[in-house]
Amino acid sequence: MSVYNQNRGGIIQIIIGTIFFLIVGQLVSLQVVSNKYKLAADNNAIFRKIIYPDRGIIYDRKKRALLENTISYDLVVIPNEAKGVDTAALCNILRIDKAEYNKRIVEAIIKNTRVKAGVFEPFLTPEIYAQLNENLYRFPGFSLSERSIRSYPYNTAAHVLGYVAEVDVNFLKKHESEGYEMGDYAGMTGLEKNYEAVLMGQRGVKRFLRDNKGKIQGAYEKGEFDTTAIAGKNLYTSVDVQVQQLAEKLLQNKIGSAVAINPKTGGIIAMASSPGYNPNLLTGNQRRKTIGRLLLDTARPIYNRAIKGQYPPGSTFKPLGALIALDEGLITPAYGYNCRGSYGACGDPRKCEHHNPGHAANLQLALAYSCNSYFLQVFRMAIDNPKYHNAKKGYLKWKDYMNAFGFGKKLGVDLPSENRANIPDTAQYNRDFGGAKYWNSCYMLTLGIGQDRMTATPLQLANAMAYLANSGFYYTPHFVDSIENEDEEDKAMLEKYRTKIEVTKIAKQYFDVIKEGMHDVTVIGTAAFIKVPGHDFCAKTGTAQNPHGKNHSLFVCFAPKENPTIAVAVVVENAGYGSTWAGPIAGLMMEKYLNDTLTTESKLKAENLSNVDLMPAAIKSWYVRNNKTEMLTPIEYNNDELADVWDMEMLSEIAPAKAVMDTLKKIDTLPAPPPSKPLPTNKVNKETAIDPLEKKKKATAKKDGKL
Repeated sequence: MSVYNQNRGGIIQIIIGTIFFLIVGQLVSLQVVSNKYKLAADNNAIFRKIIYPDRGIIYDRKKRALLENTISYDLVVIPNEAKGVDTAALCNILRIDKAEYNKRIVEAIIKNTRVKAGVFEPFLTPEIYAQLNENLYRFPGFSLSERSIRSYPYNTAAHVLGYVAEVDVNFLKKHESEGYEMGDYAGMTGLEKNYEAVLMGQRGVKRFLRDNKGKIQGAYEKGEFDTTAIAGKNLYTSVDVQVQQLAEKLLQNKIGSAVAINPKTGGIIAMASSPGYNPNLLTGNQRRKTIGRLLLDTARPIYNRAIKGQYPPGSTFKPLGALIALDEGLITPAYGYNCRGSYGACGDPRKCEHHNPGHAANLQLALAYSCNSYFLQVFRMAIDNPKYHNAKKGYLKWKDYMNAFGFGKKLGVDLPSENRANIPDTAQYNRDFGGAKYWNSCYMLTLGIGQDRMTATPLQLANAMAYLANSGFYYTPHFVDSIENEDEEDKAMLEKYRTKIEVTKIAKQYFDVIKEGMHDVTVIGTAAFIKVPGHDFCAKTGTAQNPHGKNHSLFVCFAPKENPTIAVAVVVENAGYGSTWAGPIAGLMMEKYLNDTLTTESKLKAENLSNVDLMPAAIKSWYVRNNKTEMLTPIEYNNDELADVWDMEMLSEIAPAKAVMDTLKKIDTLPAPPPSKPLPTNKVNKETAIDPLEKKKKATAKKDGKL
């Protein structure tokens, strides 16, 4: 044999030897060092029991628990082991028939396969639990699993807190990387959903050894492979539960919303939406039925109007309009306008509520008396500002201010499904009037008094008051101030809520002027009768036009006047003047927060307000027709509304889901309205300055002989 062949043979021997030792080493590692493979090999003889952790508790600003955990039990089944079951006895205990039993077994197999435990009957009553526990030996393959469910000691803040439900296939697909399994529960709405990763905790697992008949023989490997459940972290919020309860009480029998914010932190003190519902109704076995009723209720109680409702701000916008004009150098605090009861500079007179001479002699008085003519003129000055050369550029600058104040965009509150509302773009006016050269400030005149196409959410209105209270900055509105044992990830999550947002560089002296005018509103102006014992405050009333019925009542305010600690916005739909209904509600909320109590007189006022019924007649008649129990598919809503109203994760839980989706598809296929014709000229006169809708109304009225 050649030297070459000898060398090659030695190399081959070395390679073979190396491979041999690697294989032996790996086998030793698998069989001696690593236990996980031993565990896998023994899995057929192991019963794996999930230990569900307690979810984190959510507290208010005074450490009062807004929700708690209550122990409940589920009956779970491993279908492959459910042999020799006394089905008659089990069905009798659960009050179901054999067909329902078979159906649930099939569902358990579909959801969890034959060899994994799945929920057969959730949230057992104490009575049923006792019967099952006593007779469990008769039901092989079945076991009792402990879990905690939510309870709500104050029966409040349902829209804020949200609810928890069992995950489904769609949820698992959406969150496949997050370790959820069938049978797990997760937050579906509200803070429960937004802070799910913090609140959920970590599941534990206990393993038990079974004999060849499937009976439990004891802990597997003395619990070596068991893991302990880790409770979720607690959330500490800025909510004041007593102010929250008061707001919900005052909004009873009304449609609307109230939001209160601490300007110093951006923490939300209260957020009420009416009609609301008792959060305890969305726990346990009653949840599915309750969700169905809530979603199909024509009054939309599941709809959080505070972050989704879009309302013309009306006169509540006027302080901001004045602030823009001051900052642009278009007016001074001494600027006056000779209002004689209407504004006719654009050809179509716009009514002012006041006729007394001098009520708009300066900015402070104009705010106090809410003079429409004054603020229409101020708005036109901003849009037609010569330094921007044309109305389009002037409007874009005005829109920049509005966005900076927090309008026309999502503020980023720590709740899902916030609406941005609307500050119209120039493209919309270009479409309506045939191009930029065909419109000017007269074509959007009522934007100056918070009307036209401008809308805002109650949250945006409250935040704007926080901005004014702070003289030029705000914090992103939020509920959660801190998380228990915050780690770096938690701090990063809350960082944006702890960062001051200075959006404009408006001089403080201009804010002082606005504040004085808003204070005069409460002394000599439209809200002079609304008082907060022991405190001066600043406010603005608003009455927003509503094309579908009676005007909306709005009120915005902050208190105390010096060093404000609460900013409030209240909207009551179809209620008329802001000072009549929204104002007193806001006043009582401020009093409760600042004084921690209500006077005897205020308590009586609160009781009377809560009993006032301002529900629109159409909704009341629906409740009468349906005996307050029937379901209604809201086909009368347009598609945009449906997108906001319906929570698809909720919708998936109710039976008529397919019918609703069919309704949505039908709405989507409706033909688009014909495009509006361009206006031939940008000349402003009585006719061309009229809003197209108003013009159409006038033409119809003339045709019918009403003019």
